Amino acid sequence: MSIVCGVPLLECVYCLACARWVWKKCLYTAGHESENWGLATAEEFQPIPHLCRLILAVYEEDLQTHFGLPWRVWRVPPYMIYLDHDNADIVLAVRGLNLAKESDYAVLLDNKLGQTKFDGGYVHNGLLKAAELLLDAECEVLRELIERNPNYTLTFAGHSLGAGVVTLLAMVAVQNKDKLHNIERKRIRCYATAPARCISLNLAVRYADIINSVVLQDDFLPRTTTALEDVFKSLFCLPCLLCLMCLKDTCTLEEKMLKDPRRLYAPGRLYHIVERKPFRFGRFPPVVRTAVPVDGRFEHIVLSCNVTSDHAIIWIEKESQKAFDLMLEKDQIMEIPAKQRMERLESVAREHTEEYKAALKRAAALDVPQAYSPSAYGTFSEMGEGEGGGENSGRLSEEQESWNELVGRLFHRDDSGQMVLRP
Repeated sequence: MSIVCGVPLLECVYCLACARWVWKKCLYTAGHESENWGLATAEEFQPIPHLCRLILAVYEEDLQTHFGLPWRVWRVPPYMIYLDHDNADIVLAVRGLNLAKESDYAVLLDNKLGQTKFDGGYVHNGLLKAAELLLDAECEVLRELIERNPNYTLTFAGHSLGAGVVTLLAMVAVQNKDKLHNIERKRIRCYATAPARCISLNLAVRYADIINSVVLQDDFLPRTTTALEDVFKSLFCLPCLLCLMCLKDTCTLEEKMLKDPRRLYAPGRLYHIVERKPFRFGRFPPVVRTAVPVDGRFEHIVLSCNVTSDHAIIWIEKESQKAFDLMLEKDQIMEIPAKQRMERLESVAREHTEEYKAALKRAAALDVPQAYSPSAYGTFSEMGEGEGGGENSGRLSEEQESWNELVGRLFHRDDSGQMVLRP
């Protein structure tokens, strides 16, 4: 047709479609994802800059020589245990991926799509193993600290690969509270900084009351739905990989993503630090938005020159501290009395509880199935025939739990016939 008419119509249509896609992706910024989220308050955001500094300390190379830190756990990234008396907190901090450490790659590569189930959902197999090894190695120390400090909270904090480990560690701790002096669920917290997509959607929402993810603007890892091993194998051509993933995600319907129970997501409640605006240079005063989203949960790669720099823990610490200082400055200008601060803190806790329940209801309304269904995409490489059972099946129930059964456990119908969360 193009030859007969003398005009390359098909080629023109193709070029226009590609140009439109590139233009839309260039206009699309990470700020659009959280533009309808609520603003975080200083009270709820306060622990994050401090925990970032604790994680940064684990990156010091000479700590093992001077303090004899417990690097002994195989296939677990380096970590430290802090007893924070100032904040009445017991903190276990885990660092991120060490490109020169073979065991870190072993954790990262140990997964296939739909390989491991946990508490009715799917998780990253290698990260779950690392979390279980870490809990077995340090449960005695943590139990002793909890016994000595009965009013302290237990906080797990990590960056990048470590963020995935502490996410699974918090979930394992909740399921094995007897190993930790039967600590209450409300005293367990997790802060995953720049996390990988490591748990399925139903788990990401159900554990949002204890797990918090911190993402700096354009960070690529929470948005990367390709296999993590391919990401880190392709560090030298990462922009090409991100562009391909951007095109792939654009052509995949969100309904199809939500219907795949094996697809992994960034965990828990999300805190998004936004500090740049489209078509403007430099960094602006950072704004922190928070929510427990179900759909639209960092689903698209952002075409930006900051996708890798925003993943660095040092930048996250700086921007989170700057955002926290701005929150405090705003509170001082408003001159909020101490009594009203306490009331606002209680109000924030109630709002978080209501938002958590609303997210559970939203997940139920979307009717995400738990049955295995083939998919042309996924967060990790496809599972080969005959694989996916094996050694991990012993720790989980063999019975397939459907989404309807999950909804039945979480909700019941009241006298008016409405679905309400079970007490």
